[in-house]
Order: sequence, then structure tokens, then C-alpha cells
Amino acid sequence: MTTLTILGLESSCDDTGAAVVRQRDGEAPEILSSVVAGQTALHAPYGGVVPEIAARAHVEKLDHCVEQALAEAGLGLDAIDAVAVTAGPGLIGGVLSGVMCAKGIAAGTGLPLIGVNHLAGHALTPRLTDGLPFPYLMLLVSGGHCQFLIVRGSDDFTRLGGTIDDAPGEAFDKAAKLLGLPQPGGPAVEAEAAQGDARRFAFPRPLLDRPGCDFSFSGLKTALLRARDALVAEKGGLTRADRADLCAGFQAAVADVIAEKSRRALALYLAEAPAAPAFAVAGGVAANKAIRAVLETVSAASGARFLAPPLKLCTDNAAMIAWAGIERFRAGQRDGMDLSARPRWPLDSASPALIGSGKRGAKA
Repeated sequence: MTTLTILGLESSCDDTGAAVVRQRDGEAPEILSSVVAGQTALHAPYGGVVPEIAARAHVEKLDHCVEQALAEAGLGLDAIDAVAVTAGPGLIGGVLSGVMCAKGIAAGTGLPLIGVNHLAGHALTPRLTDGLPFPYLMLLVSGGHCQFLIVRGSDDFTRLGGTIDDAPGEAFDKAAKLLGLPQPGGPAVEAEAAQGDARRFAFPRPLLDRPGCDFSFSGLKTALLRARDALVAEKGGLTRADRADLCAGFQAAVADVIAEKSRRALALYLAEAPAAPAFAVAGGVAANKAIRAVLETVSAASGARFLAPPLKLCTDNAAMIAWAGIERFRAGQRDGMDLSARPRWPLDSASPALIGSGKRGAKA
């Protein structure tokens, strides 16, 4: 087809999304609509995402998000060429909700069905926003994921490294909870850090003493806990300045680790002598100004172009799923009604699992 218009669905965690994206051959893609219904208020009392609550909310919101996305695009289902849906990885209840909704639409309309890896959606976003040519280096840095990928094609990814425990966003959320800050933790910790002294506490920089591009943030979280407890034991509580300094030190440690690991990943990527070297970042943590600044600096020093999609396309959304669906559709890839929801689905199946495997396969 010279023109493709695809409806995308996203429900892998706590954001319900629907979007319509169109691309004509030889032209830049156009996001006709992108609807995201968040669940922050639902999970706030629990200090984190509750999978069962998230799954129920997706069931309630998916139909409405699809209707709104089609209405904002000014289209009916008769103008859609295919339905793309996140089929994993993610919280299985949410992923299953989206897959079943997409199957229902496909069965009722006869439209082709395309299952999309959620991580591929993030990894291919720079092609949606900037038409970035292959190959490029991508850092996925979010609440649930953290890995470096060389993106060579719409279904060709090589992982250079990733987290062996907590993802950065998860670490920020846990740090916020330890310090009595609201969720989501990333923006809360960043706001406090802006008022603090990052040099007051000597937090560790995990795994910098070892070669490679893997991350670990669990020990850093433990160091924050111990520093907090020491202050509480000494003073009987935390002052506002104490909390700001703890946040600043924690954020600086995360930024330093990400910066050094990015230097290493860039060196490996640039060793392949790409024609137009580029370093892209996606995921909610990419919104952190301190982290984005160090990534820009590292990329500039290496001579690679730096790209960060707009925040609304860095966090979970269905436009990236629709675009990944377009890429898969043009490559001749389709799925049947036996498409499964997958809680685990590594992009690079050739690399060993970072966190291990279970009966359902590699986690990352």
C-alpha cells in the first residue's frame, strides 16, 4: 500500500492508549490522534502500580480511548488498514486486555492484526518523530526497563547492556517512597533535588568498577535507605534540607552511572562505523533534566547526533505502537487470532537474559 493508516493500542502498564498514525510512501508519518488515559490517581494510595487495579482500569478505558482516537482523527474503522497492539512485555493483565480488544476489532472488521513488542515501540520512536535512519544507538530508560540497543532494523536489535535488577524509574519511585514523596517518584525526586546539595552524601556508583554496559540500581537504593535511617537516628527525623540533599545525591549518582555506561555503549556502537551516528533516548526517565543533560554532553563528545522524542512520546503511548505496526506491516509481518499476550518478550533473543528465565522465557 502507498498509504497506511493504522490504529494502535497500548496497555502494558498503567497507561491506556489508543492512537491513529498514517504514512504515505516517501513522506513523514503523521500522528492523526493520540489518546492516553493515565491511572496515577488509582495507584497513588499504594505507592506504586497495583497490577490487578491496572488491568481492570484498562478493561474499562480501552473502548473509550479507541472511540476518542478515531473521533479525533476524523475517521471510522473503515478507513483503518490494520490494528496494532502491544502484545508484551508488561503486566500480563493489562497486556491481555489490549490484545483481546484488538482481536475483537480485527474479528469484527476483518482488519489485519499486528502484535508489537512494547520495547520496539520505544526503540522505533525516533523514526516516527525524526525519520532517523538505521543503525542508531537507543537507550530505553523508564520505570520498567533500562537497556542499550543498536537498532539495525524494525525487527533487528542488538542489546549491549541493561539493568540486572531495578530500572532507573523504579529506583526513583522507591527512593520517593523512602523519603515520603508522592508518586510517580521521578518528578518528585527531581523537584527536591533541584533544591539540594548533591555533594553532601557519598552515594555509590554501582558497576562502574566493572567492564561492560550493564546497570544496577538496587544497591544505590539501599545506600539511600541507610543514609536516611542514619539521619533519623541522629536527629529524630528529616529536615526539608536533608531530604533535598538526599534526592540530589541520589539523582547525581544515577546520572553519573548512566553517563559512563552511555560512553561505553557509544564506543561499541561507533566501532561499527555507522554512516550517520546517532544516539537516541526514550522512556519516562528521559524527561529528567539532569539525566538528559549528561546524555547530551556524552553524545556531543562522541560526535553522535542526540535525539530525545517529545515527552508525550517518550512515556507509554499508542502512537509508537501504531508506528511500529506500520514498520512491521510494510515488512510483510502479520499475526493471527492466536496472538498471545506475553509478560516477557526480549527484543534481542540472541543475547543471554539479564535477570534470568522462568517457564515463560527470558525476562529481558
